[in-house]
Amino acid sequence: MKTLLQAMHQDLRASSSGIAVIEFALAMPLLILMTFGGLELANFVLAHMRISQIAITVADNAGRARTGIDESNIYEVFAGANLIGESIDFANNGRIVLSSLQPNGLIDANAGQMINWQRCYGRLAVSPSYGREGAGRTDASLSAGMGSNGNKITSASGTAVMFVEVTYRYEPAFFSAISNLAGNIRYESAFNVRERTNQNITNTQRLTVNSC
Repeated sequence: MKTLLQAMHQDLRASSSGIAVIEFALAMPLLILMTFGGLELANFVLAHMRISQIAITVADNAGRARTGIDESNIYEVFAGANLIGESIDFANNGRIVLSSLQPNGLIDANAGQMINWQRCYGRLAVSPSYGREGAGRTDASLSAGMGSNGNKITSASGTAVMFVEVTYRYEPAFFSAISNLAGNIRYESAFNVRERTNQNITNTQRLTVNSC
């Protein structure tokens, strides 16, 4: 004759009502990892899209100022960049370097390109990669132009190129301690100016210069 304890033990062994709960509990960590991992990847891709868009927009808009360019135009260009990067807090975690690349007007061994003026935006501590304002003005140090090796850009005589470097420090929203996505996202872009006859920058309103 079975005891009550033996009967209960046999019933428990035969029962399958808790299998689904156990399987769900075992799968839960994986589901959480996949869900938050997917969200992290989406945030990372979005950040890349935003930084690329900022680089293209700044170079394009800076090149649209015709006849001449003023510090007020720079303020407008950077305001547009801030709007694009607002959702990723670009102002605090990013840096824009806008350079006006043009021929230095010299001849013979000193002929080359120069950074006639340069403006920056954003609080991330990043230095210009190809030189600061005035680089190449008196020598041929920028004769190859600006850009990565194999992708150098130069400006034609009588005009200028708006060359933009954008860097953003990406911090993972989830699993920051173990994620390898943390680091700088960097994009470059360049646009020729349109019909601009004066390549020197003015400051008619005496605004604070966004120097680098």
